[in-house]
Amino acid sequence: MSKILDGRKLSKKVLANVKKEIQDRKLKLRLAVVFVGDNKVSRVYLRKKQEACEKAGIDFKVFGFPGNIAGSELRQEIEKIVCEPDNSGIVIQLPLPFNYLITQPLLNLVPAEKDPDCLSQESFEKFKSRNNWILPPVVAAIRKFFEEYKITARGKNAVVVGQGRLVGLPASIWLKRQGAKVVVCDKETKNIAAKIKKADIVVSGAGSPRLIKSSMVKKGAVVVDCGTSVEKEKTVGDVDFKSVFKKAGFISPVPGGVGPLAVACLLENLIKLNKK
Repeated sequence: MSKILDGRKLSKKVLANVKKEIQDRKLKLRLAVVFVGDNKVSRVYLRKKQEACEKAGIDFKVFGFPGNIAGSELRQEIEKIVCEPDNSGIVIQLPLPFNYLITQPLLNLVPAEKDPDCLSQESFEKFKSRNNWILPPVVAAIRKFFEEYKITARGKNAVVVGQGRLVGLPASIWLKRQGAKVVVCDKETKNIAAKIKKADIVVSGAGSPRLIKSSMVKKGAVVVDCGTSVEKEKTVGDVDFKSVFKKAGFISPVPGGVGPLAVACLLENLIKLNKK
């Protein structure tokens, strides 16, 4: 039976440290979030970010725009938000209702010093080359889990499901850096089940409800579920938690796993950027 990777418990520690540092240094910070459209999963994360900011003593402001806004108009609005000195950090909530060719240039409008999400090309290249002193929030959350629960990646077989900029791509880079042998899978990959079955570590960010079943998981594997979907008004992950829980060595639940810890790490990044 698995040990739970408790993101809520760890996030409380991180937020307590963030709050103390803000108070000790008398910082006045604001997290500005650009929210386009009305994605249900995004709304969940928006609420979590607001709650975390309130606990830590960080001002929180949402800049909302309709889903049918033109890319050029949104660009102008983001440029204004970036120039506002009170906005200490800026998050462009994904997904945006545009393809990659439009989305990435919009993310690139956020300068590295105001990018706690590490999503601009500048920030991401720094992360890839180890020149950035912050990690993408999901990667920072995974690292904290591994440190807290004494999990090592070196020499292990790892499978990352999904290649997105929020989870799959940064997680695969970080795991390779830790010495793991990494295989990345997406919806085009054949025999995903067979590949996952060989993995000592599974990180999933596909956003596909209950994609990973117990039969696909190696006994004793570390399963980090970073996927989030809304099903009948309930938040669910990529992993069929009830069945996989009986087989994995460690498993993160959804909700209560990576999500709250990644949000706390986002605010930790905000502090680090403002220190710099």
